[in-house]
Amino acid sequence: MSDLRDPAPYDALLLLSFGGPEGPDDVVPFLANVTRGRGIPEERLKEVGKHYFLFGGVSPINAQNRALLDALRKDLADHALELPVYWGNRNWAPYLTDTLREMVTDGHRRIAVLATSAYASYSGCRQYRENLAESLAALEAEGLPVPRVDKLRHYFNHPGFVGPMVDGVLASLADLPEDVRAGAHLAFTTHSIPVSAADTSGPVETHGDGGSYVAEHLEVARLISEAVREETGIEHPWQLVYQSRSGAPHIPWLEPDICDHLETLHGDGVPAVVMAPIGFVSDHMEVLYDLDTEATAKAAELGLPVRRSATVGADPRFAAAVRELLLERAAVERDRAVTPCALGALGPSHDLCPVGCCPARALKPAAAGADSPF
Repeated sequence: MSDLRDPAPYDALLLLSFGGPEGPDDVVPFLANVTRGRGIPEERLKEVGKHYFLFGGVSPINAQNRALLDALRKDLADHALELPVYWGNRNWAPYLTDTLREMVTDGHRRIAVLATSAYASYSGCRQYRENLAESLAALEAEGLPVPRVDKLRHYFNHPGFVGPMVDGVLASLADLPEDVRAGAHLAFTTHSIPVSAADTSGPVETHGDGGSYVAEHLEVARLISEAVREETGIEHPWQLVYQSRSGAPHIPWLEPDICDHLETLHGDGVPAVVMAPIGFVSDHMEVLYDLDTEATAKAAELGLPVRRSATVGADPRFAAAVRELLLERAAVERDRAVTPCALGALGPSHDLCPVGCCPARALKPAAAGADSPF
C-alpha cells in the first residue's frame, strides 16, 4: 500500500454507526427509533430500556464514536491526507440524513463510508445500506445534489482490527490469577441474531448453516486463538458464543448464550474464562451490560474467575486500518491494481455487495450495492 496514498475520487469519509441515548430522557425515544414499525408500546420500551437506566440513561457508543473520529482525523492528518471525516447515526443524533445534508452542502460528492460493524449480516451491513438509500432519497426530494456513496468492505480479518483484540485477550489472561491462567478457556462473543438471518448472511454462495456471519466470526476467533498460542505457548480451548438476544422466544436464534456457556464450562471443571467480544467494535451497551454486568454476575455466582478483554475502540491500529481500506478502495475506483490486506483463509471481502447479499426482510432499496438505485 506504500505507493497508494491518493484518496481520490473520494472527497470525504463518513463514519456510520448505530447511535445511542445520551441521557435518561433520550432512552425511550431512542428505543422507539430502533423498533420503529413494530408497534411496541411505550411501557415495553421502558422495560427494555432498563439496561440504559442502570448507566444513567447514557450509552457509551456516542462517546466512543467521538474518540474514533478523533483517531481517524489524527491518522489521516499524520499521513498528509486532507480528507474531512463526518459522523452520522441510524437511530440517534447526529442522524445520517442530517449529516449527509451537511456533507453535500459542504460540497462533497464522492463519499467513502465506514460502518461500525465488521461482519456480514442484515443488521450489520444491508440495513446500513438501506439507511443510506433512504437518506439519499430524502436529499433528492429536497432538491439537493445526491452524492455517490461507497461502503468500505468488511474488515473483520484486517490486521488492524484483529491485532488489538489479540492484545486484549493476552492482557486479560495475564490478569487472571496465576494458578488458573494456563487452564483458562476463551469465549469469543458476538451478537446473537435469528438463525434465518445468519443462514442468509453474505453473498448467495455462502448461504446456509450460519452463512458468512458465523464463518467470519469463527475465522476471527481462530486467528486470535492462534496468535495467543504463538505468544504464550499455551493452547487455550475456545468457542464462539452469543449474547444480547432480543427476539421472540419461538424464533430460533444463534446459541449458546454466554451465560449458559459459563455454566457449562463451570460444570466441566474449567478453572477460568476470558470473554472476548469480537463482534463489537467498541464497548457499547451490549458489552457493558450483557458481559460486564450480567455475565460477570453469573460467573461470580458460579465462583468462576472471568475477565473481559478489550474491544478495538479507537486503537491507532484500527484508525490506520480504516485509512488503508479507504486508500485501497480509492485505488480500485481509479482502476489501479491493489492487493487487499486480509489475514487468514477467507481472504478480503467484496467491495460491492452483490445481488442477494444479506437479503432484506422486506424489499427496500439499498445504496452501495450491485443493485443500488444510487
